[in-house]
Amino acid sequence: MTAEIIDGKAFAADIRARVAEQVAQLKAGHGITPGLAVVLVGEDPASQVYVKSKGRKTVEVGMESFEHRLPEETTEADLLALVAKLNADPAVHGILVQLPLPKHMNSDAVINAIDPAKDVDGFHVSNVGLLGTGQKAMVPCTPLGCLMMLRAQLGDLSGKEAVVIGRSNIVGKPMAHLLLGDSCTVSIAHSRTRDLANVVRRADIVVAAVGRPGMVTGDWIKPGATVIDVGINRIDAGEGKTRLVGDVEFDSASEVAGAITPVPGGVGPMTIACLLANTLTACCRANGLPEPEGLTA
Repeated sequence: MTAEIIDGKAFAADIRARVAEQVAQLKAGHGITPGLAVVLVGEDPASQVYVKSKGRKTVEVGMESFEHRLPEETTEADLLALVAKLNADPAVHGILVQLPLPKHMNSDAVINAIDPAKDVDGFHVSNVGLLGTGQKAMVPCTPLGCLMMLRAQLGDLSGKEAVVIGRSNIVGKPMAHLLLGDSCTVSIAHSRTRDLANVVRRADIVVAAVGRPGMVTGDWIKPGATVIDVGINRIDAGEGKTRLVGDVEFDSASEVAGAITPVPGGVGPMTIACLLANTLTACCRANGLPEPEGLTA
């Protein structure tokens, strides 16, 4: 068996196209333009690249992009004042504070200062609680993207056994809640799970988000299972070069799985696409309009 490759780039491009179409309809029918504000504190190179990409793709789908770049020495009080200003701005429907923040700032305090209705990262404690209790919430972008790909690949997820490897607040825990919401039987596994390989072998769906390159090998995979690899690990490729790999050993797993996401080109492109989808959803909710179809959990 050779697994079908789930093309995250193509999937993300389709989501962005659907977002752009619905943004155009909002503008034409209601005179409303969704707005996304991104706040970057400091000079972290990876964050700078990511913020630039977010801004470019926000504009490409017809939304307003508001970028706020603050110096490393910005005080937490000044950052909280900016967040309060964005909360009160009716042109801003989504707020994202790029992580990590400088060490002198309390990330939880900053994230929880964002209006939950504008928390398009889905990290606010209120959104975490709403998701955990099966209520309407802003959903973290990466797990939302994984869920969309699983639904597109498998259709009805009801009754399928799913194993999520990783228990982070950003991916593992919200992913488990989303799968429960689609009536999967869900196990959350992690590095301390006893006999992890056999736990994974039960699964019709495997979501690997543990941050260990190649940890999940082909002999862990149930034949025909769908494998979503969230890991993005940079490893030495020799001659002073590096390459990106996932948490799943792709070559061996792809010989057993029914479908699998590659790294790169799998889950990664979905994160920004779902950020745009969340901003559109937040805008619709703020204006009492129907939520965009197929772009929410």
